[in-house]
Amino acid sequence: MRRRLLATLAAATLLATGCSATEGSGTDAGAPIQGGSLTWAVETEPITFNPHQYAQAKARLLVWNSFEALLTHDDKGGYLPWLATAWTASPDGLAYTFTLRGGVTFHDGERFTAAAVKANLDQLLVPGYAPTVAATQLKNYAGADVVNDTTLVVRLKQPDAPILDFFSSPQGAQVSPKSFGSPDLKAGGPSVVGTGPFILDRYTKGQEVHYRKNPVYDWAPENAGHQGTAYLDEVTYRFLKESAVRVGALTSGQVDVVEGVPATEQELLAGDPELSFTKQLNSGTAYSYYFNQTHAPFDDERVRRAFRDAVDLDAVLNGVYRGTATRAWSIVSPASPFYDATLAKSYGNNPSGANALLDQAGWSQKDGDGFRTRDGKRLTVRIVLSAPFVRDRRDVLAQAVQAAVKQSAGIDLQVRIVDQGTANDAIAKGEFELFDNSRADTDAGAALSLILPKGAPINRHGYTTPELETLVAQGAATTDPAKRKEIYTRVQRILADNATLLPLYAPADQIAARRTVGGLRFEPTAGVPGSAYNVWVNR
Repeated sequence: MRRRLLATLAAATLLATGCSATEGSGTDAGAPIQGGSLTWAVETEPITFNPHQYAQAKARLLVWNSFEALLTHDDKGGYLPWLATAWTASPDGLAYTFTLRGGVTFHDGERFTAAAVKANLDQLLVPGYAPTVAATQLKNYAGADVVNDTTLVVRLKQPDAPILDFFSSPQGAQVSPKSFGSPDLKAGGPSVVGTGPFILDRYTKGQEVHYRKNPVYDWAPENAGHQGTAYLDEVTYRFLKESAVRVGALTSGQVDVVEGVPATEQELLAGDPELSFTKQLNSGTAYSYYFNQTHAPFDDERVRRAFRDAVDLDAVLNGVYRGTATRAWSIVSPASPFYDATLAKSYGNNPSGANALLDQAGWSQKDGDGFRTRDGKRLTVRIVLSAPFVRDRRDVLAQAVQAAVKQSAGIDLQVRIVDQGTANDAIAKGEFELFDNSRADTDAGAALSLILPKGAPINRHGYTTPELETLVAQGAATTDPAKRKEIYTRVQRILADNATLLPLYAPADQIAARRTVGGLRFEPTAGVPGSAYNVWVNR
């Protein structure tokens, strides 16, 4: 199977940019110019700067500043060369041969070779290093053979369609093998390096991270916007979690660019003649609340359905996001070609039905605060939000859902926003009834493999069936786009019938900038802000 065929299959299978919503206005930056510095305010501070440990979609734009993968995506969802110049699959789908670029060096001076790629794959399988990657993206990885400096054969235990998506993902980005000896390996930082157009040279926790141009960079992918070194000499990302602070920093000229523009400010910024504004939907899965079915009360399907029907989600989203959010009806994002649009309007905003279901489930009494009870116990459900992953006013959204389910059905939703360690501890102990999640994977099938199978890293809902397990495996094993669509449609309907989750909205990213800034872009297919490689400033 030739590379062109693989790219064609991927283009038909993965998210095309045309499936995403993009809005924007132009700039006055003129033609690209070399030099200068830029300050960019971001909503989320990374938990780690090591791409192998990547987990926050909001940190993706930083990953690609200093790290690169073997492949990237074009604007139709297909694959393009990056650190690999070509790739072929064996007829049985059990081996991929990658031809790698020559002349590429890591920031520490080490050469990029097939042995380095194999070292990265070996590192990802070290126990405790990247367990989610090892258990999902590399679950079918059987080993790699170094043929020569520029040729690597990757062997698989069974055909695995999303494996190419892994080789274009942050987790598949290439880290210098020399960095694996760093005491800061898991946290990343200046001592953990890649081959990218910028070098991370300093990080002040809680404040900012600074990158300087890689002076020898000359291996950008063909759709990067230009070739050679980055336009900017340096770029500083300031961590400004509060949206009002970010917007204020932009309008006052303290920063040049912001990402994460709140709904309350989008119309204002889009109409400002001094600013440009763009937004785009993310690929992967929708932002959803998953029901923990391993214990009461959501082990009862009637209670799950009641919670889902108790929320007038259109009203909630409009109140929180002022009409800027795209509602989701399925686990798969509406921006994905796998999305099952027939699920739209199949549930929700049915308080009478929700109350009838709760009566049937025995939650027929109410206490003095108006909450439903059964055998003297209040119908209480807990959701624990990890602060580093709270974006898009998700804290406000949780409060709106909290009010809706209380008013419509007498359900006591308790919302806690805690640090990552506390959240992980609560999840490990099962001290939750709801958990939230969204994924920005370019291939929604890769995301489903993380969430649905028994024992999968994000299967905290506890639901699985032999049919569901088989379907997810089949979806990963086939490259036929029509067949994958059929498989994932069935998966979505099974989850809807079981009331496994309450899909909320399709995550989107927004960028606002001074009009003197040019070259800002979103990643093809992923729909998240791109790196600063193609950005310039004309002051």
